[in-house]
Amino acid sequence: MDGQDNIEAALPPRSSAPQRWDASVAESRFYWYDLLVNDMQVPDFRDPIGRYQRRMQFALDATMEKQLLFFVVARPRIRFDSKKGVSWGFFGLKLNVPLLVGPENRKESITMELEVPFEATFKKPVVALHDKYITLNWGALTECFSIHDLLQRFPHDMKFDSIVQYVGITRDPQAKLAKGRYPAVNRIVEENEHTFDTFLLVKRMDVKVQTNAADDILGEASPRSHVEMMEAALIRYFEGEKPAHHGLIEQNNRRDRVALLVDTYQLVGMRIDLGFKEADGFHDLKSFNVPVSRRHLIDVTFGPGGEIRCSRLPDDARPLVSIEP
Repeated sequence: MDGQDNIEAALPPRSSAPQRWDASVAESRFYWYDLLVNDMQVPDFRDPIGRYQRRMQFALDATMEKQLLFFVVARPRIRFDSKKGVSWGFFGLKLNVPLLVGPENRKESITMELEVPFEATFKKPVVALHDKYITLNWGALTECFSIHDLLQRFPHDMKFDSIVQYVGITRDPQAKLAKGRYPAVNRIVEENEHTFDTFLLVKRMDVKVQTNAADDILGEASPRSHVEMMEAALIRYFEGEKPAHHGLIEQNNRRDRVALLVDTYQLVGMRIDLGFKEADGFHDLKSFNVPVSRRHLIDVTFGPGGEIRCSRLPDDARPLVSIEP
């Protein structure tokens, strides 16, 4: 908790007029969490898989200093069928890659239409399949992708939902989440191990404050407070009244914090929009409490004692934002 967080936690500023907060997606990224916590780390940075692992670790580490939302998301287990091997199409650089889906290892495939990188010295790459990775050796350059990278990058007919199992905040100076030391998340990973692949979906949200009062710096909530309120609302929305992976003490503390912030900022409601124009099939989110949607446009209101009420709005209730730079 930094200085700003300490000040606001001890003596929150008060709003001079009722507020309504409106949150939309500014950035969104998936991390295949199993590769960080379950895979053997490749120590040689010259190895393409080792470089891939480090890039992902560095990117996730960078989020641990920020107030961002994260969702633990489960998708069906998928692996490359390294025993079968790849095959090339007759024309161009169409590469057919065999897959094994689910605990029953159902056979599927995906076709990659490759483009020759500028640095390549081979016209066609040398392909190596591992259970979770594929490497393309172009001579002067070797590319590495996970199976889920391919599912997001290349078109295919397979349809899978993303199941939200946990909602949290990335702010974690000790980087327990990035290092696989977050107990609640670790329990989920263990439960998913043989059936699902586990991801972190990290979102930076843009929050606009609507109020009739003139601009008043003392009445503005910090990014921490914005994220805490969104976390509480999204736990209620996706995980229900009795979230399985949040302890009772944590729930009571969160309820007290929500009540304090609602009173402090005279917060009459909040709208959270998890959709954006560039979203792909990985963003078809659902949980055991809510049906699948690529949008999840939510209206949030508050009752006494930190009570949160969430209602789903129609997907076409307002235009989607774009997060392209």
